[in-house]
Amino acid sequence: MDLYFSPMACSMATRIAAYEAGADIRFLKVDTKARPKVVEDGTAFLTLNGMGQVPVLRTDDGELIVENAVILQYVADRFPASGLIPADGAERRKVQSWLSFVGTELHTGVFIALLSKTAAEGAKAFARELLAERLAFLDAHLKGREFLQGRFSVADAYLFVMLTWARYLAIDFTPYPNLAAYRDRLQTRPSVARAFDEEFTLFKAAA
Repeated sequence: MDLYFSPMACSMATRIAAYEAGADIRFLKVDTKARPKVVEDGTAFLTLNGMGQVPVLRTDDGELIVENAVILQYVADRFPASGLIPADGAERRKVQSWLSFVGTELHTGVFIALLSKTAAEGAKAFARELLAERLAFLDAHLKGREFLQGRFSVADAYLFVMLTWARYLAIDFTPYPNLAAYRDRLQTRPSVARAFDEEFTLFKAAA
């Protein structure tokens, strides 16, 4: 498998999942600042994803998969022994619900505006209000829980990336002690720590 990624982007969640599963995967960095965007092997990235967004996963069969939540579920299903998502039933739907929550309520619903260089200040202020509500919701849910749903899942990998972005934006986690403790626990998990260290090194080198 090949993962097309950008350092510290949402694609880091798939790197975490791959390490958690012990997957044999090759990482290909996309220069998202180039115009047009280009992969480190010289491939024009728009030929892989017309939206120009990471992640993109190329399977061993050559299929190209886009959209973070779909890629994460593919990796989890490809390596079922990892337990990254339940095989079926209500427990699987709960993890899928958390993937949807992270993707819509946090990633696109809040952080797109907060990380944008062109979003109006009014949009950023509104996004910060929404973020506070969503972080409070997560903090309440995580009281007495180690992970979002049962054991560590692809939803936790995705949420960790969002919490990393929140730290980059200097969001105060004092009102969210359960969420802060959850973030710090994940940071020490071997798969997470390895992925974070590798991607942060690449991110700093490109800054």
